[in-house]
Amino acid sequence: MKAVTTERQKLLIQSMQSTLRKLESGFKRMTEKEANTSLIKKRRDAVKIALDSLEHAWHGTDFPYEMSDILEARTVIAGILPSVKSQYENAKEGSPQKTLLVRRIASIEAAIDALDNHIR
Repeated sequence: MKAVTTERQKLLIQSMQSTLRKLESGFKRMTEKEANTSLIKKRRDAVKIALDSLEHAWHGTDFPYEMSDILEARTVIAGILPSVKSQYENAKEGSPQKTLLVRRIASIEAAIDALDNHIR
């Protein structure tokens, strides 16, 4: 995994935590509306594993996942990346949204790297 400063680690973990909170909130709303939650649940679970993978890589926290879950999380996270990059391309230059998306892209890429370390 690439060397990352402590400050950058903090920003990337915060970004992934923000993504997880958004997915948890969306899952709750969709459950209340009795909508189909399979996709958002899959993404929420993958982001949770990705976040735990980053925290394990940088802080040595526990990482109790099966290989099948790690592989699934990596596939789902990698599948989210093109959408986030597309949002970045459409965001206004210098906007807070663009800054947020830069961090989100970096956190997803770091998570993919961290998950790859578990797969090897």
